Amino acid sequence: TDRQRERESGRGQREGSVGPQIRGGLSVKMLVKEYRICMPLTVKEYQVGQLYMISKHSNLESRGGEGVQVIANEPLYDPQHGQGQFTAKTIYLSSKLPHWFHVFIPRIFYIREKAWNYYPYTITEYTCPFMPTFSVKIETQFEDNNGSNSNVFNRVATPSEDICYIDIVSDMYPEHRYKESEDPRTFRSEKTGRGPLTDGWRETCNPIMCSYKLVEVRSQVYGLQSRVEQIIQRNIRDILLMGHREAFAWIDEWIDMTVEDVRRYERDSQRETNQKVSSAGLSGTEVTRGPQSEKPNLFRSGSVRDELLTTPRGGETEPAPERRGASSKERSHSQQ
Repeated sequence: TDRQRERESGRGQREGSVGPQIRGGLSVKMLVKEYRICMPLTVKEYQVGQLYMISKHSNLESRGGEGVQVIANEPLYDPQHGQGQFTAKTIYLSSKLPHWFHVFIPRIFYIREKAWNYYPYTITEYTCPFMPTFSVKIETQFEDNNGSNSNVFNRVATPSEDICYIDIVSDMYPEHRYKESEDPRTFRSEKTGRGPLTDGWRETCNPIMCSYKLVEVRSQVYGLQSRVEQIIQRNIRDILLMGHREAFAWIDEWIDMTVEDVRRYERDSQRETNQKVSSAGLSGTEVTRGPQSEKPNLFRSGSVRDELLTTPRGGETEPAPERRGASSKERSHSQQ
């Protein structure tokens, strides 16, 4: 069936050199960057914590005519990775886009997410029906270490200049997202005794784990390239930073849950978020059974650079939002 083919499309990753990809006669540029985010948890604990954080965050963000619609959430099996879970979602986010962007898109804007979760290994793919040459694909591996594995994906190692360490304690983040109750510098878990965390915590913390995320971005949006790239650069990093901060800050809510418990919580939360989206009149805009997506192959290279995300290519740039954190902490993590 179409659903079975869609689920199985996440199985393989093609290895090879990175360069411009040709689609419809157009050269589509691609960036691959590796993020490493440490947490004061074990990989086993984070299996529950991640699912809880995603479900709770999706529910909180589903309001005002926007949010997450869950299309599919079902088990699957892969010969290489074993038992897993396939999910498909539609994410509505028109109000989160800059004003100028609405000139080029429909009134209701959404992206599609497909994920193949073989924890501690996952693949996630984001596409946009309004920008067929744009996609984001994320390959994730979780390990019990402090980000010290130089070749976690067992292929061509990511060059040091393409590695970004994200510190949930000291990194800059959007001012409007700050909550004192979720600040790792002040938060202390009543159930585990973990926290508060201080500068340099990754060198001494026990337990500690790392989320290794290989992020592939393809973009060819004529007339909007520099602006789209700036949004991607800022949002990917902010989403990873805030999501991991939330997972730790909410630890007392999920630490006693089993995988079965959190899956039940996930199902209940999804019904609630779907109802929010449906009541806002959005769900009918999504073609949930459309053509099967491109197989989410992930490419590796020994010389992938950040130029697509860090170098303006003409045109007006979008001003950065206010961010928390001392300027001394806005440093180059690739040197760590």
